[in-house]
Amino acid sequence: MLCSVFIELQYLDFSPPEFNDVTAFYLQAFAVIHLSVVLYFTLRHNNLSLATGTYQVGCFKQLYHRDKVAFYFEFNHGSAKINYSKDNELFALHFLILRMLNNETVAAPGKGTLSFENTEIAFRHSTNKDLKRAYWLFRMINMNFLVKLGPPITNFAMKIGLPIKGLIKATIFAHFCGGEAISECDRSIKNLDEGKVGTILDYSAEGGDNEAAFDHTRDEIKLTIERAKGDKAIPITVFKPTGVIRFALLEKLDAKTVLTSEEEAEWKKAQDRVLAICAKAHELGVPVMIDAEETWIQDTIDALALDMMRKFNKKDAIVYNTYQLYRHDKLQSLKDDHAIAIKEGFILGAKLVRGAYMEKERKRAAEMGYECQIQPDKQSTDRDYDDAVRFCIDNVETIALLAGTHNEQSCRVLADLLDEKKVLHNHPHVYFSQLLGMSDNLSFNLADAGYNVVKYVPYGPVKSVLPYLFRRAQENTAIAGQMSRELGLILTEKKRRGI
Repeated sequence: MLCSVFIELQYLDFSPPEFNDVTAFYLQAFAVIHLSVVLYFTLRHNNLSLATGTYQVGCFKQLYHRDKVAFYFEFNHGSAKINYSKDNELFALHFLILRMLNNETVAAPGKGTLSFENTEIAFRHSTNKDLKRAYWLFRMINMNFLVKLGPPITNFAMKIGLPIKGLIKATIFAHFCGGEAISECDRSIKNLDEGKVGTILDYSAEGGDNEAAFDHTRDEIKLTIERAKGDKAIPITVFKPTGVIRFALLEKLDAKTVLTSEEEAEWKKAQDRVLAICAKAHELGVPVMIDAEETWIQDTIDALALDMMRKFNKKDAIVYNTYQLYRHDKLQSLKDDHAIAIKEGFILGAKLVRGAYMEKERKRAAEMGYECQIQPDKQSTDRDYDDAVRFCIDNVETIALLAGTHNEQSCRVLADLLDEKKVLHNHPHVYFSQLLGMSDNLSFNLADAGYNVVKYVPYGPVKSVLPYLFRRAQENTAIAGQMSRELGLILTEKKRRGI
């Protein structure tokens, strides 16, 4: 019956003059097309997206693209082409069939289908209790004076032994973190996966500054990679360089200061730790990202990341470096690194972010009297970020992109680019990323539309993760309108649920 509907719709709406003398064959051909397309979508129901490629069936070919399918028919007496696009009823019919086959709601890919306003999708993973906690938490974060007073008061309370760990763990820690250990993150991993969002396990403990602490962090990062092996719910891993390398050593290396023999030995151990992490990632086929840090230690990190890519990115994107586009020089760095990758024959892994250390960067530059590398204004940062995204998509076969952003406009720019360039929504070289507990309207609506999405899920002992949590609160208050936006979405969902 579905096949008959399909044939009738094709015949009535798309019968071109070229087929007038072969109507019978025309109907038969589209019957086969219908079955093959439905079968194709069914086989790919986990990703729910069209694939680029040519499929030969009898005497016709189907050329699949992101938002259009062109059917080419070849006959002894000539040929004809019929375009099948997201704008006609036939395309909608196929997705209706797909919904029926998979018993689920599926948004057809293409421009105009992506909305960040759907709070039912955005908070589907959240219980009423979760939603109420989030509302209370974001209201508190929205009060700037609490964000400024909170860190010193909390640190003091923890230092003198006041019993506040339970309060922290039940509130801000529970919202922004997965747990204190990898095993405690399973609930968050499962929760995200049910919404088609992947997890990035992020060991966020800070404060270690000795060889034993660095070795422990290296081993913990390797455990996250082992946990991710074979689990589609954890497609990418990450580590922070200063978790395995002493900050002051990186400062000396960036400043081109001559190292002592002891420091040379320390640097060799530090490089070996990074190598061990990336080698494990390569061995298990799990991508790993190297986070960016302050400008005065970043050159050394960039060089180290590029060296790891040379070793491990020959066939697949295993190692990613991070480009902070709030720096005025990082768009060019991305292009320069890509030129090196092309010349030397490896895939460039590029995680794009705006940046996390703006206030510290400007303060240090002013105090030390050097030119700050931070963009002059937000508009410049936004421009370079979106230009970097465009550059990556223009070179999507040789650059693996992870777009880390909470900016709705940048998410839409990337989503539209994929359609414009006929790139699969779930192309393995393209990921959107946000932080756990933030911008769920972006993450879950993008995932629901078939895009690759991952969230950072930080974990570690409560006390050691506090610096990370304080930065999240400070960053959110620094972004104009971010807290109001989060609160507005939560209120909309609470009203929808009647709570």
